[in-house]
Amino acid sequence: MQSGAFSEIPIVDLGPLRQGPDARAKLADELREICHEVGFFIATNHGVDPKLVDSVFDAMRSFYALPTDQKQLIDKMASRHFRGWESLGSEYTNNRPDMREQIDLWSEWPARDREVTPNYLRLLGPNQWLPNDVIPGFRALLDEYFARLGELGDSLLRVFSLSLGLDEDHLTGYFGDEPMSLIKLINYPPTPAGQAGVNAHHDAGFVTLLAAGHTPGLQVGNSNGEWINVPTVEDAFVVNLGEMLQGISGNYFVATPHRVITTEPRMSVGYFHGPSLTTALDPLPISPQLTAAVAASERHANAGFMASSSETDAGVGDMSSAYRASTYGEQLWNYFSRSYPKNMEAHYPT
Repeated sequence: MQSGAFSEIPIVDLGPLRQGPDARAKLADELREICHEVGFFIATNHGVDPKLVDSVFDAMRSFYALPTDQKQLIDKMASRHFRGWESLGSEYTNNRPDMREQIDLWSEWPARDREVTPNYLRLLGPNQWLPNDVIPGFRALLDEYFARLGELGDSLLRVFSLSLGLDEDHLTGYFGDEPMSLIKLINYPPTPAGQAGVNAHHDAGFVTLLAAGHTPGLQVGNSNGEWINVPTVEDAFVVNLGEMLQGISGNYFVATPHRVITTEPRMSVGYFHGPSLTTALDPLPISPQLTAAVAASERHANAGFMASSSETDAGVGDMSSAYRASTYGEQLWNYFSRSYPKNMEAHYPT
């Protein structure tokens, strides 16, 4: 079979994360192949309370039922840190609008000066929160979700480290003093013909944990150019790798294209596990055997990153950029520049 020509998304029991070294080592062996060939899996028995996930979906439904004037109390255009609610079509992927509305909540750290350099430090700051009487307990609920998903993200990074032949704490050691993770609360209407709820893309960070809800629509692209439907699995997370992990693993692990096209209203909650903005994207000290496996695979050797707006305009393929950011902060600044040009121009005009 051609590398990456998968026809289904693997389902992985994460119970061994909470067991002894031998169980974690066996899980690491299983995930090594999946992360090399597919870059996606469905995680069951992950240890996060399903009631917590259900409560987040309930809070989302309450928010998206609000009138527009109340949603605009946390309008993302008001945040120079790119946080808050955005209306349908506000985010762009590959210069095309995504047909979804969403709330972005990032890890909260003290805000830096508007003119601080490097420029990506301007992303640090507070979230926008609704008054508590609009949706009581919303902030406390999302703080709890950040904490629990962060723990699961760290557990996965430890087993990914083992998969790559590294000490168990190698990848978590990248995360520094001000890790920047994202929760994205997403509301998709039925996708208009010829468009996408979110257009085909790679994720920017380390690892994504998606509570996909009960409505299908997520699709993953394989190396044959086919779109594989991701099934909905009760009490599971869809896990996929981001460009940072692809880059520092020398393309041994892959960030795989994915998109959403839905015929029914759909909600999902994405958690994107990320390190401090100053984290350098230095290559991991992986074994010569893994490096040789990349060189022997055209798909891995030529794996690209998301193109900037100017690259897309110049004809570079959507996920074919050879450019590599030097830090996580630079990676995120590039993401905001291509995905939110109106917000970027409003707050940081060039």
